[in-house]
Amino acid sequence: STFGTSVQGRPLNVIRRGDPSGVRVLVIGAIHGNEDDGMAVVDVLTTAPVPAGVELWLVPAVNPDGVANQDRQNANGVDLNRNFPHKWAPLGELGEWQYGGTSAASEPETQAMVALGNAVRADLTLWYHQDLFRISPGKGRDGAIRQRYADLVGLPVVSITGGIYTGVAATW
Repeated sequence: STFGTSVQGRPLNVIRRGDPSGVRVLVIGAIHGNEDDGMAVVDVLTTAPVPAGVELWLVPAVNPDGVANQDRQNANGVDLNRNFPHKWAPLGELGEWQYGGTSAASEPETQAMVALGNAVRADLTLWYHQDLFRISPGKGRDGAIRQRYADLVGLPVVSITGGIYTGVAATW
């Protein structure tokens, strides 16, 4: 089903599968349009058997305009992964790779994703990125889940550096 539209009017789609009373897992294949390999993971999850006691909410891309144009940003030039309301702060200027937009959740894609997230209330959310070939470490339960995932997919757990992290989807 469609839960919103992009700047250029492309639908934001979500596929719901599995046990509605199970553990809710929200999977987003792409937030950066030029990092769309996670969409293949979502494709597999749309037909793979869902484990008992699990409900999947699958979003192929929260940035379909960026995917269509193979651009990191949405059609307004905003890095959607710097546009979420949690700890948002002005970041960069239009044309810069981490530009966070004019305000928190200024973009229709972010607004739609916030509404979906608030409706789903997932127990676990996976946001796919592919540029560094690593899993960012975490602490406590989050760290254990990240380590297990890293073990399953054969990627190292290594800190991510080199960006400014305000308004990031995963911390929202």
